[in-house]
Amino acid sequence: MSILESVKLERSQELFDRAQLSIPGGVNSPVRAWRGVGGTPRFIHHGEGAHLFDEDGNEYIDYIGSWGPLLLGHRHPEILDAIQQALARGTSFGAPTELEIELAETIRAMVPSMEMVRLVNSGTEATMSALRVARGFTNRDLTIKFEGCYHGHVDSLLVKAGSGVATLGLPDSPGVPKGFSDTTITLPFNNVEAVEQAFHNHRDQIAAIIVEPVCGNMGCIPPNPGYLEALRRISEIHEALLIFDEVMTGFRVSPGGAQQLYNVKPDLTTLGKVIGGGMPIAAYGGRRDIMTFIAPSGPIYQAGTLSGNPLAVAAGLAMLRHIQANPCLYDQLNKCTSRLAACAPENITVNRIGSMMTWFFTSEQVTDFDSAKSSHTKQFAKFFHAMLERGIYLPPSQYEALFVSTAHTGPDIEQTLQAAKESFEIALG
Repeated sequence: MSILESVKLERSQELFDRAQLSIPGGVNSPVRAWRGVGGTPRFIHHGEGAHLFDEDGNEYIDYIGSWGPLLLGHRHPEILDAIQQALARGTSFGAPTELEIELAETIRAMVPSMEMVRLVNSGTEATMSALRVARGFTNRDLTIKFEGCYHGHVDSLLVKAGSGVATLGLPDSPGVPKGFSDTTITLPFNNVEAVEQAFHNHRDQIAAIIVEPVCGNMGCIPPNPGYLEALRRISEIHEALLIFDEVMTGFRVSPGGAQQLYNVKPDLTTLGKVIGGGMPIAAYGGRRDIMTFIAPSGPIYQAGTLSGNPLAVAAGLAMLRHIQANPCLYDQLNKCTSRLAACAPENITVNRIGSMMTWFFTSEQVTDFDSAKSSHTKQFAKFFHAMLERGIYLPPSQYEALFVSTAHTGPDIEQTLQAAKESFEIALG
């Protein structure tokens, strides 16, 4: 009997069939449907540490980590304890709590560029709000974004987006009015000259540059040396704002995010994922003079019924306090991820920053969306399923980064390395 034949899928298949009757595509976020790799999505029963267990009882070493938030793995006791304590007091109040202040103060201490912070519920909400603030503060309408960078499903930013849009091969999304997309200038990532030309062509019209300082939604793609510094310089010259979308990199690549790692200070920052330790929460923040434009301090309106939800705030505060108390955890994460990166054969390109990594099925250097698209997606699909059959749960798309957590043990990494050796042979054979 083959490994594939020994894996039970009855329950997951039954649930997927049932889900498609009441949920579009059977999932509540597109990449979960596995359209990029084929096969039946695994329906998860529970997680523990670095492991997932599906509804059929199969066990996997997890390298998705809820798409990045689970820096400490599943069901970390400090986070569970914080949630339980908050739950004993209530689920939501629609009124301020002290823990919201403590979380904002902790974010300020860890990310000094965020002099003021507004809590929201998702990364999409954070980027949408940051762009509104940028336009209101500068009294300009245009935004620069980069091909393959995904900033949530904000109407004006679903232009050449990465992530699930790239995985599914979709064009710019239907349902977005042309007038919205017309406010967005889309440029190739890592190309300074294109940014300079855009400002030359649209003088005094560009409100902001928004960028993932390390791309994670077309696979992991780091900035070229000097690239982020150039964006900082150009935006200052033209009195536009620089927005770092650190929804993925915030507290993931260093305690202070990518801006600490690369020593570049943006005007506004968006955060999500790790900030909530697995609970739905996000934030945006930045210079005090900009953030005071937000209601009720200023005229730019943004609100949210569940913003600052006490359960999510408690989980996020526990996560950040753990990071503050254990700064050496990044050494552990880097060591584990570098071992995974080193196992790839010569004709596979590996990009890694901290505990984010992608195996690209191309021999070409991957520095932007076009080079990422040179990847052999059918080979990746073979690799994905070969790894899955060996108990390794990877992102089901060539255009997503994998994530390592502190819960990954030495034996987990050894099992993954052996599985990868066998799976590369299958995919490339």
